[in-house]
Amino acid sequence: MSLLEISGLSLSYGSSQALFDVNLEIAPGEVVALMGRNGMGKTTTVKAICRMLPSQGRLVFDGQDLHRLPSHKAARLGIGLVPEGRRCFRDLTVRENLLATARPGDWGLEEVEALFPRLGERDSQRAASLSGGEQQMLAIGRALMTNPRLLILDEATEGLAPIIRQEIWAAIARLKRDTGMAILLIDKTLRELQQVSDKAVIIERGKTVWSGDMAALPADVSERYVGV
Repeated sequence: MSLLEISGLSLSYGSSQALFDVNLEIAPGEVVALMGRNGMGKTTTVKAICRMLPSQGRLVFDGQDLHRLPSHKAARLGIGLVPEGRRCFRDLTVRENLLATARPGDWGLEEVEALFPRLGERDSQRAASLSGGEQQMLAIGRALMTNPRLLILDEATEGLAPIIRQEIWAAIARLKRDTGMAILLIDKTLRELQQVSDKAVIIERGKTVWSGDMAALPADVSERYVGV
């Protein structure tokens, strides 16, 4: 049974159509990589899932039609987003950022700080004073504090130092290993995606052009649609 079901998803920015036919499914506990070059519709697909933009087609989360819901109600169903660009509350402390999104469940301050010890060390610092990598950890922790059933990570390692990237990939691997959380990953690094993802979906110009088990992704397909 799928947790998230998307078929025939289309979306337009005014008179400009961005998505034409996106198809994607995520089962509970599954890690799916949403892949494609820049500008192909990955982030737009995420915005449709999170109800930030109106769309058409089948868009169902845990049996509920997301088209009927505003973004805050979609989030309450259990969709947690780590947006591109982090977007922490810069004037709030690390603790205040985390508590601002807290909902009942397994993930609280102690669990987030165990996943990212740097956040515990900087508990009383304003988010604006953190490094880019620490802000990304905070953005992930803030999403986990909502206790999501589906965690969406949009370019969570982009522009970060290699050592920070390794910490974040290790945290994603731990989430996969130790929780029943489904994860949708958008990233440019195929090697890391292959290590943690169960399945892959590739979109090109707003359409799904390949989907299947990550282990079965042909090299020529990844080179054609993902390689640079």
